[in-house]
Amino acid sequence: MADPLPRLQALFEQERERFSAGRRVLSFDEYLTLLASAPERYTRDAARYLRDLFDHYGTTAVERPYGRTTRWKLFDLPWDDDAGRRDALVGHEQVQGEFYRAISNFARQGRVDRLVLLHGPNGSAKSTFVACVMRAMEHYATTDEGALYRYHWVFPRGRGGDASRIGFGAGVRPEDGPRAGESYAHLDEGAVEAKVLCELRDHPLLLLPVGVRQALLREVLGPDADARVPVELWKGGPCHKCQQVFGALHTAYRGDLRKVLAHVQIERWYVSRRYRVGAVTLGPQMAVDARERQVTASRSLAALPASMQYTALFEPSGELVDAAGGLIEYSDLLKRSLEHWKYLLLMIETGEVALDTSNLVPNLVLVGSSNEGHLDAFREHPEYASFRGRLDLVRAPYLTDWIAEKSIYDAQTQASEGRHVAPHATELAALFAVLTRMKRPAAERYAKPVASLAADLSPLEKADLYARGTVPSRLSGEQTRELSAAIGALYRESDVYPNYEGRTGASPREIRGVIADAGQHAGYRCLSPFAVLERLAELCTRVSEFDWLRQDAVANGYHDPKYFLRVLRERLAEESEDEFRTATGLVDEARYVETFERYVHHVSAQIKGEKIRNRLTGRDDPPDESMMKDIERNVGATGTAEEFRRNVISRVAAWAIDHPGEKVPYATLFPNHLQRLKEVFYQDHRRQVALLTRELLVLTREEGAGLDADARRRAEGNLAALKTRFGYCDHCAADAAAMLLKDRFADPKVA
Repeated sequence: MADPLPRLQALFEQERERFSAGRRVLSFDEYLTLLASAPERYTRDAARYLRDLFDHYGTTAVERPYGRTTRWKLFDLPWDDDAGRRDALVGHEQVQGEFYRAISNFARQGRVDRLVLLHGPNGSAKSTFVACVMRAMEHYATTDEGALYRYHWVFPRGRGGDASRIGFGAGVRPEDGPRAGESYAHLDEGAVEAKVLCELRDHPLLLLPVGVRQALLREVLGPDADARVPVELWKGGPCHKCQQVFGALHTAYRGDLRKVLAHVQIERWYVSRRYRVGAVTLGPQMAVDARERQVTASRSLAALPASMQYTALFEPSGELVDAAGGLIEYSDLLKRSLEHWKYLLLMIETGEVALDTSNLVPNLVLVGSSNEGHLDAFREHPEYASFRGRLDLVRAPYLTDWIAEKSIYDAQTQASEGRHVAPHATELAALFAVLTRMKRPAAERYAKPVASLAADLSPLEKADLYARGTVPSRLSGEQTRELSAAIGALYRESDVYPNYEGRTGASPREIRGVIADAGQHAGYRCLSPFAVLERLAELCTRVSEFDWLRQDAVANGYHDPKYFLRVLRERLAEESEDEFRTATGLVDEARYVETFERYVHHVSAQIKGEKIRNRLTGRDDPPDESMMKDIERNVGATGTAEEFRRNVISRVAAWAIDHPGEKVPYATLFPNHLQRLKEVFYQDHRRQVALLTRELLVLTREEGAGLDADARRRAEGNLAALKTRFGYCDHCAADAAAMLLKDRFADPKVA
């Protein structure tokens, strides 16, 4: 075996070089040079750091049926492929925008004057939101743009063995101490007698007297520096302990700042959730989150200036101190007794926390979370008015887009080892969750004809409207246009309601449990959609445990779990049949689109009064009126033929204007028309699909017993298509085939 030592030594050298290149340790003068190179970057407080963090990873525009939204990429955890799939924040672009607005306000004001309170139902990803921000902080802090610096006080051993010549011994003289241009920042560990830390990770510039500091800031930032730096950096000061050390050195060196700052070591620090450095999450414990203790009279501290020998130094500790320079999260804040977090009100107002011997001025952003029940109770508290002005409320509801909800469960099932995941298993779970959150539209809020269309929407139709933008196939062309234009209004309808859409319903936590239990179902070899439906039915029996099961059902199926389960079974059967039909290859999927595209071509020519070149005869013929009428009959066109045709051409033309040079996506623009064409074409082949489904079931359940060579070949080909195109395996394909033969192909006319 090769000797690993040379390779290890090379890695050691690389780490040393990386340490040096990362500018991990600097003198004060070196830090000033760094400051001059990027003054905006190195004069940030925690709020500006977070704002720059969001900007660093950038944004992307997300097109939804209810409108375009902006997504901050940091919530996708792009630097971590594994965690990005599993721990990324799904959806919640509005919450991201509101949080960015809040920290941008803090940055402009130069101070944090509010606690951002994320409120929503249990399991609505509030903790995931903050965790993503903290993960981003950890990564950003490792980049040049996100570098963070703190300082320590360094006291060297005496030169030449003379311990009194460290600048602090008995009888210190002004000429003692560091020589001109000298710094103790880079001393070897053995040459250091004592080191005093700044637990608050204060900004190094706070060590400069206010007048000197402001002059420096004007020099590097310009005459408007006071408006461009945080308030605390402009006129604040270091923590109490560091001020005591500074004062002693300042006195000992008779006001020579160069000698004082020679004892300052600037160190780069990194955010760490694990070690609670700059990123801290607190549960609802019953304690003040900062305290202090006296520094003991250790041997090393005996080397401090004589003037400090009789000064009691106190070092702060606690969660506020751990989070200094970054972000602190108060998880379930309102579960705390009000008396145990009242100090936050004063802290937000003044920026300080009073301790026994000093005031703590932590530089951090405060975020809290609460469920809606606790927030409602807090609103009834007599002191709520005092706190309201210091809270920035950001609503975090459940998702109402089932496609986004599905991606949460997909990530869970992909990340865990276990059974094969059958098609539609996570889809049904996501749809059920979203259906429990749907509220019936308030028709009175809309003008005609949208009012009547909204009133007739079922929960499933509304869910598809949000997720896919597809309107019910029963609507006419004009109704389709009206409802499509109103999707955004429907989606935002309840934003002003206390009982908003997404406040109640099944939590993702509960649905994850359903999926986990379904994956262990003894009756199925896969994570089966049929097992999911069974576990959902069991969940619906636990009425005493969940508020959403105790709501009164209203018209069209809202708040009705029995309705949800019934329509999900129907949905599963329809989609499975469509997949089996496609797998047989009896009707080419492209045929639907080509037929409709041909129809549009003929309609366009008719409206323009043009003829169409016949590819067979080479003649210019008039548009095929018979073909156009057949298509209109098959898609269920309403109104006059002229109105229907002009509506189709108008939609195509509008899309073409917005997407010049691109091929028209007829399946997206006219999903209902194409679905109806599919159904018409399929009726001619349904009996044959039933036969092929039966052959496939015999192949998978009975190992093909009784199938002749042609039937076996067909069944194997269809099974291969189901696996390749839709993700089936032998077992879940057999389950789906059995269901179709029982529920969809049981009619003798079909079978």
